[in-house]
Amino acid sequence: MLAPFKPALPGAYLSDQVADVLAAQIRAGRLIAGDKLPTEATLVDQFSVSRTVVREALSRLKSLGLVESKQGSGVFVKEIGFSPLNFAAKSVASRQAVIQMVEVRRALEAEVAALAAQRRTKADIKHIHKSIANLDKAVLAGGDGVDEDVQYHLAIAEAARNPFLMGTLQYLGQFLEGATRVTRANEARRADFERQVREEHALIGQAIEAGDPEAARKAATSHMDNAIARIEKADPAFWQQTGDELASTLVHGLPASF
Repeated sequence: MLAPFKPALPGAYLSDQVADVLAAQIRAGRLIAGDKLPTEATLVDQFSVSRTVVREALSRLKSLGLVESKQGSGVFVKEIGFSPLNFAAKSVASRQAVIQMVEVRRALEAEVAALAAQRRTKADIKHIHKSIANLDKAVLAGGDGVDEDVQYHLAIAEAARNPFLMGTLQYLGQFLEGATRVTRANEARRADFERQVREEHALIGQAIEAGDPEAARKAATSHMDNAIARIEKADPAFWQQTGDELASTLVHGLPASF
């Protein structure tokens, strides 16, 4: 028989505490596929939390694919398959969250650029050049260039001819776009930043067109390193105003899990 749960500790994210305890029981095999979880009232009593907290915790377990509701019967443990990708950025400061997402981009896009240099076709090169032109055009027209920037990087990903990398980038797109909105808003505040970004994009494109994987990898890595450096150089006023607002989806908009 499952031992009673200990009350949750006072503080923020009580639902995360409850979900983590239940998830640990499932992964440890103390709750197995087909087992019924204690009733909502029992969980409320044992964890000393509200019904809302318990419901939020169960919702997180469902999103993780660990449990399922059966109408009129309760909540049951599911057969564990692949663990979904999970983020927990609720307590991360917006500046740090943006930098961490750019680090994710650096890890992915350096390899994407190298593969693109190996596998690009004439059509790919044309697509990449067009995406750069569209980005420049958008900026000259007074736009933020976020959508065009994303499309530029996707054009490179398409040239890499790796559906798994492409799928990963598309899955992360909502978060990558959020980070891009912050970096571009910061870069738009300084002409030297804007110039650097244009030059970095051009270098990546040139390396891919030349069929030089190492140069492409280096250029893409440098682009992300410089993006982080530019964020670190942003003045405090930027984060108190535009930056913090744009980064809010990375910090407050992330569900507990995906």
